[in-house]
Amino acid sequence: QVQLMESGGGLVQAGGSLRLSCVASGGIFSILPMDWYRQAPGKQREYVARSTSSGATNYSDPVKGRFTISRDNAKNTVYLQMNSLKPEDTAVYYCNIKNCWGQGTQVTVSS
Repeated sequence: QVQLMESGGGLVQAGGSLRLSCVASGGIFSILPMDWYRQAPGKQREYVARSTSSGATNYSDPVKGRFTISRDNAKNTVYLQMNSLKPEDTAVYYCNIKNCWGQGTQVTVSS
């Protein structure tokens, strides 16, 4: 059974940075894509970024150039480095692997 645990969220001022982590357990993840999503209050969950097993990355337009996804297969962990944060980045951030979700970590960006 896949279990995911996100951490690293918090309150930060606009222009600041945060690094999110998602630790996976219950499977072999090095061969799987690992994604980050986010859900702002009153909005649908939206895709943020992907790290593929080959190391390729992909980003949604709103975060491109500001966020960086990376992974450490030895630690079954995917990271999301978030720089130049904006108030519109405020959301609960979730990782997704094999269609499984963690509990999310809250990111709040104040103006």
